[in-house]
Amino acid sequence: MLEFNLGVRMTSYLLPFEKMHGAGNDFVLLERRHLPNGVDHKALAKLLCNRNFGIGADGLIIMDLSSDAKVDFIWNFYNLDGSEAEMCGNGMRCFAKYVYERGFTDKNTFSVLTKAGIIKPTLEHDASVSVNMGTPVLPKKIKEELLIGDKKINYSYIEIGNPHCVIFNDEEISDSVFYDLGPIIEKHSSFPHGVNVEFAKVLNKNEIRCRVWERSAGPTLACGTGACATLVAANINNLCGTNASIHLPGGCLKINWNTAENNIYLNGPATSVFTGQFNLDPKVVCH
Repeated sequence: MLEFNLGVRMTSYLLPFEKMHGAGNDFVLLERRHLPNGVDHKALAKLLCNRNFGIGADGLIIMDLSSDAKVDFIWNFYNLDGSEAEMCGNGMRCFAKYVYERGFTDKNTFSVLTKAGIIKPTLEHDASVSVNMGTPVLPKKIKEELLIGDKKINYSYIEIGNPHCVIFNDEEISDSVFYDLGPIIEKHSSFPHGVNVEFAKVLNKNEIRCRVWERSAGPTLACGTGACATLVAANINNLCGTNASIHLPGGCLKINWNTAENNIYLNGPATSVFTGQFNLDPKVVCH
């Protein structure tokens, strides 16, 4: 950890960062060693992710090396509102590319400790990144029902690191319905810790179109765990097989549910946008 003198002469600190995105789901990546002492991660995330007064992103990722021989890296992930999330599939792909290209590892597959457990990403030869997202938690009932006003909505609840409410529609969901129902369902009493909401339409046995209202972030161009949850929900509802391309507003993610080992695999791009130094006022984000 670097030491900082926060005396009267120091009014700001240049914080190194990298901006990355996975299918349009964008993140600010930092290294823990570069953070000032006493930093409030929630306040830092809200500041850096602000698209008007900060860098602008859907989330903040903080990277650290692990002292545990069984784990290569540790990450902390914060949504743009400062809340900490268990996992993020798109963020993990960006994280994997970051640590590999920065020379923190020479392994194509390595382990990362998250709030959802140990996750193992793999850098592929085609420059995409695959992530073993672990075992999905399936619902006791395949279909549940929400009552919103006088409207009944059928959904499937899936946990893949994060909680997901997957709703299948025969037609494309309109903007008005998406922006109306998304925030209501996210904070519905049926989900005391909040929930990510996926509105999906099955195109065929191998393709699904999906829009995601993400917990604590709102509409996002892509959601990795949401794409995985959508595939699982579609499969248990006999709408598709164990492999499908999930088309999101920001791009396509490929999902494979290896039922033999009961693990979900997510594959997609990870793109570096730019690097820089943020002019950080320590008084704003430090205790």
